[in-house]
Amino acid sequence: MARHVVLLRGINIGSRNRVSMPKLREALEEAGFTDVQTYLQSGNVVLESRAKPETVRRKVEQLIEEQFGLEIAVVVRTKAELAAVAKRNPHARVAKDPKRYQVTFLAKKLPARTVKELEQAAAPDEHVVVAGREVYAWHPAGVARSKLWSKLAGQGLGVTATSRNWTTVEALLELASDG
Repeated sequence: MARHVVLLRGINIGSRNRVSMPKLREALEEAGFTDVQTYLQSGNVVLESRAKPETVRRKVEQLIEEQFGLEIAVVVRTKAELAAVAKRNPHARVAKDPKRYQVTFLAKKLPARTVKELEQAAAPDEHVVVAGREVYAWHPAGVARSKLWSKLAGQGLGVTATSRNWTTVEALLELASDG
C-alpha cells in the first residue's frame, strides 16, 4: 500500500466550503482508503491506497462532491514525492519563519510564461523558485500585500494549485512517514 498526501484546495476558510475532518476521514475509509489521518482543518489528508495518485485524486474529488456537495480541487503527492519537495528546499538559507514560507503544489508543471510572471511579481525581498510541480515562495513581509502571493493563491495559474506553509509541509511528511 502506498502512502499518499491529499491536499484539498480552499476548504474551511471562513464560512465557505466547510468540511468536517472526522466526517471526511469516515467517508474516505468507507470508500476503501486505509490509515486515513488528517492534519489541521485546512484539507490535509494522509492515507494509504493501492491506486495511483491520479486515481486517488479523482476518487477524493468525487467523494467530496457526493458526500459534502462541494466541488473541491485536490492535489495528490506520494510520500516519496513529498519527501523530495522537503529535501529540495531551495530557500533553506533565507526562509527563517516557516509560516511565511509557502509551497504551492501544482497538478502539472507551469508554462514558461507563467513562471516568468511569478518571478516578475515577486517583491525585491521575496524569493520564488519553480521546480517541477512545486512553487517555493518566501514572503519575509508576509502574504497580505504580496503580488506574488495573489498570483499563487488565485485561479490565474492555469493549473489546479494549493499552497501550504513550510510548517505544514514538514508535519505532513512526518505524518506520511509514520505509516
